[in-house]
Amino acid sequence: MSQSKLASSFCGMQFQTPIVLLSGCVGFGQEYTRVDGFSHQDIGAVCLKGTTLQARLGNPTHRVYETPSGMLNAIGLQNPGAHKVVNDILPALDFNETRFIANVSGSTIEEYAEVTRLFDQSPIDAIEINISCPNVKEGGVTFGNDPDMSARVVEACRAATKKPIITKLSPNQTDIAQSARRCIEAGSDAFAAVNTLMGMAIDTKTRTPVIGNVQGGLSGPAIKPIALLKVHQVHQVCKAHGIPIIGQGGVTTVNDALEFIIAGASAIGLGTGLFYDPLLSKKINSGIVAYLDEHKIDHLTDLIGTLDY
Repeated sequence: MSQSKLASSFCGMQFQTPIVLLSGCVGFGQEYTRVDGFSHQDIGAVCLKGTTLQARLGNPTHRVYETPSGMLNAIGLQNPGAHKVVNDILPALDFNETRFIANVSGSTIEEYAEVTRLFDQSPIDAIEINISCPNVKEGGVTFGNDPDMSARVVEACRAATKKPIITKLSPNQTDIAQSARRCIEAGSDAFAAVNTLMGMAIDTKTRTPVIGNVQGGLSGPAIKPIALLKVHQVHQVCKAHGIPIIGQGGVTTVNDALEFIIAGASAIGLGTGLFYDPLLSKKINSGIVAYLDEHKIDHLTDLIGTLDY
């Protein structure tokens, strides 16, 4: 397989392939390397687990529930806190193998800015701002569903770092394109589109919510059509500014990945799909190269945003 067709620059970071392993699905960048057959050569970047300023224990159980063609999760940003991540976890990562992206979360704008400042002083390659988490009771959705609030968070984080900022957009909002515009004006260098959709499940025997947090984030193939539309809408705003997008939401096949690229994504996020197939990255890379060869397309970048309508 010729990976030269897949390598590209994303916000100044050199990606070996367009695959990005998504936050919350691969821990802090070390756990997943224990999977037999996994190689960092097959991916462009890893988004580390969502990190807040102070340690969090997360939500009460149950936290994960399988649904038709998807999964609900409400982990609640369980993490050891930003200082622990920066001082103890990052030094153990090999930054020569792939790019590592921090995922910043918070309950206040000030917390977002402070966690961003801590990562700015670390070897992390870029910072993803999680303004769209649907499974915490404070922050998260409150910020991500309000374009003005989203812009204020991005602006505060922009002032706290010179590293690339990737804003993770919520699909649970009225006008995602307007939110993207505001975030670009506030200083976002890229977007991750989209985060999970809000959902719930009910135990009919007990008449109680299955998820301890009542609601959680729905991911997996069930959300792909929605995610595709959102990427297309965000791309309409981003293309004039040269702003790249990590397209994500239900990618489990090569064709899924190709759809996101054609819709306007420069990179492909894998999350729930990794639970279906831990070695999915390698298969998607091979499939993309085969598609490029078949259609006599020189490089992946020539396919981005080529939707014809």
